[in-house]
Amino acid sequence: MKAQYAILRFAKYKGPEIGHIEAHNERTKEKYASNPDVDTSRSHLNFHLVTPERKYRAEAEKQIAEAGCRTRSDSVRVVEALVTASPEFFKGKKRSEVKSYFTEALDFIQKHQSKDTIISAVVHMDEKTPHMHLCFVPLTEDKRLSAKEIVGNKKKLTWWQDEFWKHMVKKYPDLERGESASETGRTHIPPRLFKEAVHLNRMKEQIMAILNDSNPFNKKAKAEELEALLDKYIPGVEVMRTKLKKYDKTYKKLTEENAELEKKLSSASKESVRKKLEISQKLNELDELRRTVDAIPDEVIRAYSARRSAHHSRIKQEI
Repeated sequence: MKAQYAILRFAKYKGPEIGHIEAHNERTKEKYASNPDVDTSRSHLNFHLVTPERKYRAEAEKQIAEAGCRTRSDSVRVVEALVTASPEFFKGKKRSEVKSYFTEALDFIQKHQSKDTIISAVVHMDEKTPHMHLCFVPLTEDKRLSAKEIVGNKKKLTWWQDEFWKHMVKKYPDLERGESASETGRTHIPPRLFKEAVHLNRMKEQIMAILNDSNPFNKKAKAEELEALLDKYIPGVEVMRTKLKKYDKTYKKLTEENAELEKKLSSASKESVRKKLEISQKLNELDELRRTVDAIPDEVIRAYSARRSAHHSRIKQEI
């Protein structure tokens, strides 16, 4: 029987991205083309344990103002806790049992973070594994805005992992303590990156189709369509490249760890084989993401360069 882990992760958000996570969490989009994991036919099964009273950003600004906190443009205004468990844990469980698990997790978070700061706690049943997105304003007990103090360093994150497991294992004794990225030396690769990669690949396919389908009769219409796609695709690739740079050290460490396990495989234990499979999966995931952003077809680059040159020429003429 596979190990079942209690999982708790945190992410910090500062400004415009708060609207993006709200759209995902509250399912306000009509389509989720960039997120193939969402099965909208099951979205009616999602449920709130804490229902938002207003928009995430508006609620955060309200709480921050009422606490009398000063903010900068780079201040973290919302912290999101992702709560879930290994897929095996949820197999065969009824909806009421799933709800009970997340209610227990909510009780844990409310013991350590004022319930008044919680903006929303929504459970998604329309993806592969049930999970809860819980968003709160990172206000301390003495009304300071400090995500760093609440979740911001290795020691604190380890504390959260320890306390979460201690709380959940009382009701669910089969659960094991999850490992935090800071302890394993491995950075969790957020699913959002893979979803962005899928979106970029689809845009690339559309661009290639337009380039292959252009002819003298549809050239003008196709040029406008191509221009709109290129203005999203090329900057999107650059943003993805920047995001992936922070995984360079992770990749190196994983490669070294993989090599060490290779030496031990002749007398491999089940644990070392499991660990090697886990590491290999992470390496494959990172390789897949890198291929997405590195393999820009030459035709796309030429089309983008030509469009940029034409744009600069028009500006010079206008001047």
